[in-house]
Amino acid sequence: MSFGRPPSINIGFKPNPPDRGSFPLDHYGECKEMMQAYMSCLKENGSESTPCRLLSKNYLDCRMQKGLMERDDWKNLGLADVDKKQPSSGDSSTANPTSPQNK
Repeated sequence: MSFGRPPSINIGFKPNPPDRGSFPLDHYGECKEMMQAYMSCLKENGSESTPCRLLSKNYLDCRMQKGLMERDDWKNLGLADVDKKQPSSGDSSTANPTSPQNK
């Protein structure tokens, strides 16, 4: 006994876009480098995401540019205060040695 419908019957099924917070997998690896950099940063920082916020922003920006997620404001993603010049890790070796903070 079969419980499926015959493949020749079209019932007009229309797929819905994913809910907010879910998005398609990156099957072609278009943002793989950014994802790997972010994951490495998490590993180096004991799964603490704060030092890796710039990498997270770069990864999400890649996904938005490639159409792998809907474009959204950085404010809504909690990354509005992340600047492109911010170091990607929490160590002080990436800080500017001539800045007034380090003198």
